[in-house]
Amino acid sequence: MGADQKVAVITGASRGIGAALVKAYLDRNYRVVATARSVKPTSNADILAVPGDIADRKTAQRAISEGLGRFGRIDTLVNNAGIFIAKPFTQYTEADFASILNVNIAGFFHITQLAVAEMEKQGSGHVVQITTSLVDHAIAGVPSVLASLTKGSLNAATKSLAIEYAKHSIRVNAVALGIIKTPMHPVETHAQLGVLHPVGHMGEISDVVDAILYLETAGFVTGEILHVDGGQSAGH
Repeated sequence: MGADQKVAVITGASRGIGAALVKAYLDRNYRVVATARSVKPTSNADILAVPGDIADRKTAQRAISEGLGRFGRIDTLVNNAGIFIAKPFTQYTEADFASILNVNIAGFFHITQLAVAEMEKQGSGHVVQITTSLVDHAIAGVPSVLASLTKGSLNAATKSLAIEYAKHSIRVNAVALGIIKTPMHPVETHAQLGVLHPVGHMGEISDVVDAILYLETAGFVTGEILHVDGGQSAGH
């Protein structure tokens, strides 16, 4: 393992989009720090598994410090971990509110702050947030105020961080998703969810991975909210 081999930190890495991103970055010759509550140990020397709740700053501290200790650098952070609870606004509980803010906002804050501090020392880096096109295009049948509250905040933070750290050669982008075929959506719901997109079908995990890998190599792109949503944000 060469010291010049890049390192990506991926949150929510145990399944779905996160697990696919771990594989995709490994395929690009990155080493990976994979963190999630249910992430399993691995014998792969290019993966460091860090179990824990991303809402807890101690998990973020371990992911970054152990990643540096094992691999010597942090080049990319993908803030993939997130919670989505679809409920009518008046039916959200205090527990719902706390859970979503803890993961979507506090989780982002803790690990991004620590990762960017290391990137600043290196003089380069890339941060990507996973957000939602519901921020731009609300859908009557998908009540999503808390998702829009938190993921909209991440879109705004993406632009702010991109400008603050441009002079340090740290790029910051976001990928705003439509509905993607992941384990959280049972197969029997796919047809109904698909029609919510102008293209008539849900997105694939590979669509998300491709978008993030594009941003990874797009050196002149920062502060971008890249919509991967089957035209959802453009209109109906």
